[in-house]
Amino acid sequence: MSARAQRAPVEVDAALLRRWPIRAPAPRADKEARGTVLVIAGSRELPGAALLAATAALRAGAGKLVVATGASVAAGLALALPEARVVAVPETKAGGFALRGLASVEPLLAAADAVLIGPGLADERATHAFVRAVAASRFAAPLVLDALAIGAVAGLGRVDRPVLLTPHAGEMAHLTGRDKEQVAAEPERHAREAAQAANVVVALKGMATHVATPDGRCWRHQRAVPGLATSGSGDVLAGLAAGLIARGAEPAQAAVWAVAVHARAGAALARRAGPIGYLARELAAEVPRLLHTLRGRSPK
Repeated sequence: MSARAQRAPVEVDAALLRRWPIRAPAPRADKEARGTVLVIAGSRELPGAALLAATAALRAGAGKLVVATGASVAAGLALALPEARVVAVPETKAGGFALRGLASVEPLLAAADAVLIGPGLADERATHAFVRAVAASRFAAPLVLDALAIGAVAGLGRVDRPVLLTPHAGEMAHLTGRDKEQVAAEPERHAREAAQAANVVVALKGMATHVATPDGRCWRHQRAVPGLATSGSGDVLAGLAAGLIARGAEPAQAAVWAVAVHARAGAALARRAGPIGYLARELAAEVPRLLHTLRGRSPK
């Protein structure tokens, strides 16, 4: 490993974020200028994961939203998410996305500025096949892989497109064949090794979250927010990262900002509601204000 790769991770704080700002849209920019997010997510048992991730992408400032979800839940999701175009994807018997559904998704990929795959997907075998087919398609947008989609990377070798993985310790252990306890004990090392092995950006989530890149850069964000350990919280984080990528951030910058804003959103809710018990669906509403203030401006 190079000397650069072994440098201590950069601590993520407000000062770092202000030195590394997310590009603001021009005052008269339309929604096209803020980018299109494609969220490929949701299944008949977990449609809410798609809703959480998609809402977070818009709260992060993306201009347009398209959701590709299981045919069994598409109509309900369209009603719950009126801001989005919702496309129904045929499902396997186990509730995953059928490969024949790629034909309806490929035109959406070509028009996207960021693609998120994974929240709430079912049928691991079908999901991995679908993700690998998506990764082999011709489109330019960076990919964010979350939840069940992360394991598909094991069959891709070194990835030749911009990809961000957002695993927790258990998902990283499943991907690498290590024990969860090993990953949790040395998160920085495992994030770095996975990033370099697969040529992807890795945001390994935990009490201290590490964002690592294939070229050896690494950032650490540490903030105790116990209420974030709740169902759906990771879906929100993945959606934030995708929304920031759609706005023009590179995957590493989007991951760092998403992790920091996600933690601050949880902290803000904790101050009002108590340290635990707030809901993942409440996080996204905190995001616009936090993005604004972290850029050094106070909302009016």
